[in-house]
Amino acid sequence: MAAKTNFRGSFTALVTPFKNGSLDEQAFRSLVQWQIAEGTHGLVPVGTTGESPTLSHEEHHKVVEWCVEEAKGRVPVIAGAGSNSTREAVELARHAEKAGADAVLVVTPYYNKPTQEGMYHHFKAVNDAIGIPIIIYNIPPRSVVDMSVDTMSRLYELKNIAGVKDATANLGRVSQQRHAMGPDFIQLSGEDMTALAYMAAGGHGCISVVSNVAPKLCADLMGAVLAGDYPGALKIQDRLVPLHDAVFKEPGVAGAKHGLTLLGRILEEVRLPLLPVTEPTGSTIRAAMTHAGLLN
Repeated sequence: MAAKTNFRGSFTALVTPFKNGSLDEQAFRSLVQWQIAEGTHGLVPVGTTGESPTLSHEEHHKVVEWCVEEAKGRVPVIAGAGSNSTREAVELARHAEKAGADAVLVVTPYYNKPTQEGMYHHFKAVNDAIGIPIIIYNIPPRSVVDMSVDTMSRLYELKNIAGVKDATANLGRVSQQRHAMGPDFIQLSGEDMTALAYMAAGGHGCISVVSNVAPKLCADLMGAVLAGDYPGALKIQDRLVPLHDAVFKEPGVAGAKHGLTLLGRILEEVRLPLLPVTEPTGSTIRAAMTHAGLLN
């Protein structure tokens, strides 16, 4: 059984701010400080929302280090360490552990379409290389592979496999995974819109893109659910629904960066092949942020 760590609530899948094509260290550090001040329960640097596919290894390492330095142990840091090369995933996970991350987020290998057995050995290799918890990131729409509950159950017998970020959009999975692995297996929603429903079925939290822009609301929603206050959570959800829709009209990274630009926190800069959001989507995001009470 995996090392038990208290990963609960709203975890922000942090964007990586850029300035003239380079990492914007100052903007990133102040983003981390603001997130913690707003009540975010945890931080996830250099996941896909952090544009990890277009960061060099050196840049990836720096962002993890900056995040750990700024968090100063106040909230857990789950560092992105995924790759469709097992060797690369191991290397990123080792660096994250050395940098002081509390856990790593490892995505199912995308594009090369491994079998269930291949996925098992991929995660086992990462497990054997480090000594901190591993959260499996299961996102079939992007990786084209779906880790079965059986494979996850086998992996959970290893010492560091602690839970899942579930972006299958199948709410039945929460119950199936809870039945197979028990209530201590950490289940984090990977989808903002259905996170409230996910929690009702036994989830422990959400790794959220929208909480880049609305950290307090997302943390309050998760806090309400964890306290058993579903009517309170639903009131917050009603404020957030248009924003959940708007941020994902185009790639979520670009939507979140646009929202943060409206808040004056970062420059709206993404790396190709991504582009900044189009004007109509920008207007929709602004309207949704106004509805949520984030802009006057």
